[in-house]
Amino acid sequence: MEKLRSMLPVRSQQVERGTLYRPQQNSEGEGRNELEMKLGVEEGASETSVMGDMVALISNRSKSRKKILVYLSLASLLLLLIAFLLGYVTFRNTCRSCPSDTEECMAASAVNEVDYGWQNTDYSSETTLHWDDLKTMLNKYLDKEQLTDNIRAMSQRPHPAGSRELQRLDKLVLSKLHSYQLNHVWTDSHYVTLPYPDSSSPNYLWMVDSNGAILEKIQLTDQDAFLAYSATGNVTGGLVYGHYGRHTDFLKLRDMGVTVKGNIVLIRIGEMSFAEKVAMAQTHGAVGVLLYPDPADVPQEPRGTGPPRTTALSGHVHLGTGDPFTPGFPSFNHTQFPPVEASALPRILALTISPNTALNLIRWMGGGLVPSGWRGMLSYSAKYVLGPNFTQPGVQLQMGVSCRMVSTVISNIFGSIEGFIEPDRYIIVGAQRDSWGPGAAKSGVGTAILLELAHALSEMVTNGFRPRRSLLFASWDAGEYGSIGATEWLEGYLTMMHLKAVAYFSLDRAVLGDDTLVAQSSPLLHQLIEKVMKQVDSPNEGAQNLYSQIVARFPNFKENILQPLTMESSAYPFTAFAGVPAIEINFREIDEVYPFLNTNLDTFDRLNTKLNGRLGDFSEALAQIVGQMLIKLSHHELLPLNYLSYSEVILQYLTQLQTLADKLESRGLTLQWLYSARGDFTRATESLTNLIESSDEKDERLTRIYNNRIMRVEFYFLSQYVSVTDAPFRHILWGRGDHTLSALCRHFQRLQDEPGAFDERLFRRQLALATWTLQGAANALSGDVWDLDNNSF
Repeated sequence: MEKLRSMLPVRSQQVERGTLYRPQQNSEGEGRNELEMKLGVEEGASETSVMGDMVALISNRSKSRKKILVYLSLASLLLLLIAFLLGYVTFRNTCRSCPSDTEECMAASAVNEVDYGWQNTDYSSETTLHWDDLKTMLNKYLDKEQLTDNIRAMSQRPHPAGSRELQRLDKLVLSKLHSYQLNHVWTDSHYVTLPYPDSSSPNYLWMVDSNGAILEKIQLTDQDAFLAYSATGNVTGGLVYGHYGRHTDFLKLRDMGVTVKGNIVLIRIGEMSFAEKVAMAQTHGAVGVLLYPDPADVPQEPRGTGPPRTTALSGHVHLGTGDPFTPGFPSFNHTQFPPVEASALPRILALTISPNTALNLIRWMGGGLVPSGWRGMLSYSAKYVLGPNFTQPGVQLQMGVSCRMVSTVISNIFGSIEGFIEPDRYIIVGAQRDSWGPGAAKSGVGTAILLELAHALSEMVTNGFRPRRSLLFASWDAGEYGSIGATEWLEGYLTMMHLKAVAYFSLDRAVLGDDTLVAQSSPLLHQLIEKVMKQVDSPNEGAQNLYSQIVARFPNFKENILQPLTMESSAYPFTAFAGVPAIEINFREIDEVYPFLNTNLDTFDRLNTKLNGRLGDFSEALAQIVGQMLIKLSHHELLPLNYLSYSEVILQYLTQLQTLADKLESRGLTLQWLYSARGDFTRATESLTNLIESSDEKDERLTRIYNNRIMRVEFYFLSQYVSVTDAPFRHILWGRGDHTLSALCRHFQRLQDEPGAFDERLFRRQLALATWTLQGAANALSGDVWDLDNNSF
């Protein structure tokens, strides 16, 4: 005690208060917190009292510390137990397929925690899968027998939109997608108005005299076939043979003195879509159109392996896609919108007829002989004449068309595999599910490939594949009516498409023959399809890859294999409407169409017979092609989209315009700014290429920035100066309307062909819209606004 007493300092007899915490200020007046402990004594307190207090204080502090340590230890153990339980529950919920806590599951869980990919990520603990490994895995899990079984299951009976048979297939597709253990499976419903044949008021063709009396009721040998969205009612007139119904065909008729206005036109199927034929006839003043498959274009019995001559082909005549009664906006609930009708609906009647019906009509016709190249093969004795008069004076043709309009709920079905690095980037693959007939070629093969790709890619993920980006599998409804399901979905989610959708793959009409492969595609995907074709064995020549086999027959790969998108494909609205790179790939014949397409004879057996029993082989080969493209787009750090390709496409249009540049200058017009915009776009592509090549490929932030520019190139070509409800296909290269470069070129050509029809005011507007859309694309691809140079000082 004496020793302790000697250690205490001598304190004054004044009262000092103890302070545990008080704020203090430094010399600069800034506050800071300090902890102070002062021991004080009161005046007159004895030294003995002080020593007693000190001993008690030290003893009490020692006991308190022991209690605190015990409490802290118990709390730490409790927190550790809670954290372990939370981690275990979370792991069990995120692991998709592993039966136990394996190392593979732990790796998958770790990857799932990575945020959207612009942060650097370490994958050193995971097994690296190279391209050859991924190809091997894909081929291993694609099951040819399952593909064949699915085609059979999807094409047993006709299953048009709204039918009970389609509802049965809906359940089958949903069940299969759920069984694949995808991350998400869901449906998306729309309320649309669809036309159906009206059995209570059938269509008709009558030969009538000048008083309207019926001379003959022309037999319609295929009452099940019909053209959706035709105008209804009846018309009477002469009959003109219009060949394929192209613009050049109508100009030829005009030059030969044949009157189209006020008459009905008989047109062969082929060369262009049903809707384009009817629209062209309407433009030239026809009041009705009859479409028929000539044996020269579509093989028929008994000359070839095809449908009987009593068969007509079904289709639609809406010059657009989606529900024409909600143009440009989604039909989630059509009752909330005012009544509206798309301008692309025809105002004239349209009817599909069989070859036998067409032959009967031709035998009634008069007029001069058709040009030598216009003659078909309805009959060796048939006399193809131009019309519009008939062999008997005063005779006319009366046609009547009716249908019933039905408000129908359609359902798109989706499944998805979430990306591990960039789940907000989508690679989409889809197929039409409905069909007016059994639809083996139309929808069955595509749906079967879609399901098998979902299954194979899911199995790959279970066994170590880690796609950076998400994969979406879409089964579309109401495709027969003009890609209604796909278009309505795009309209419903248009604002996010250019931000999230990287590319779209259509599997419609996937296998139509065995001669060659054709890809209708955005130029951004041309390079990718060419590379992948070199990686897939030909189903015809097993020792050769598909690319080598096709190039051996068709040396000009781009001209013969790569084609622009058409409106008949569900891929078209993705590119022309939403600005998403899209592609439709199919095997087909070189010199003829698949004859059973769009008929009630489109069955599994007929398609398999056409392919000599090798439908499974060609379906598997196409699944490999699309599967490899999906893997490359979802797996590679830098998106393999060839943005350089559009410089060449634009130059082709400018070359057409340059031929008449002198005549433009005589009117005070110039193409200078259009050429300047194309030059800026080309320089922007080259600059981006240089930036990518000089950057660290492992820098996730830069990769994200570059990919954002690359994936939006297609979107940049959507004209911002036209309304999506008035001109939904806003793409200046692949769209439809006065804003497109093709419309500009056609109008430009009038300077030479029809100077009186040239509208200088309209041309100036077209030129301005095209120039500024192209300049906007160049500016957007260049990057940030400070990288642009719009003025010179």
